[in-house]
Amino acid sequence: MLAGLKPAGLFSCCLHDEADILEQVRELNMKLRKKDIVVSVMTKADGRALIYVYRRSRLKKELEKRETAEFLEAYGYGGLSSEKAVARLKKRLAESGDFPHEIGVFLGHPLGEVVGLIENEGRNCKCGGCWKVYCDENEAVKTFERYKKCITIYRRLYETGTTVLQLTVAV
Repeated sequence: MLAGLKPAGLFSCCLHDEADILEQVRELNMKLRKKDIVVSVMTKADGRALIYVYRRSRLKKELEKRETAEFLEAYGYGGLSSEKAVARLKKRLAESGDFPHEIGVFLGHPLGEVVGLIENEGRNCKCGGCWKVYCDENEAVKTFERYKKCITIYRRLYETGTTVLQLTVAV
């Protein structure tokens, strides 16, 4: 996501101090706003926080696609702005205690793969990687390899002192 390869990312981190994590998120939002990035705490449980990071314009563009909007309408997202859709997703995460499958759309997974996951109840996929693949296996494998290469490079840069702000590409 920081490299601009996908619209969003989701990760879990230790929650030692709730006030501290909220302050860190606030500071990150101030720094990353100019690069069109939003950081949001989605849930907090069992000493962990689930953090959603997204590019506002890319998510907005994805959610405005006709097919995506029609799909999300069935889950209560009809007519919502991207910010309100993220708030709705946060509520769905809190209500279900599990990941609502439409989260794939919010992470930039192809809509066909998200629909395939739901229709197959997570079974019968062609392969797996960043998501379970039900449609275009060749394209998915190429995408997974690009992500893996990027993660390797970004991890090395971060470990050698490059800051998150420096790693964030403006798109």
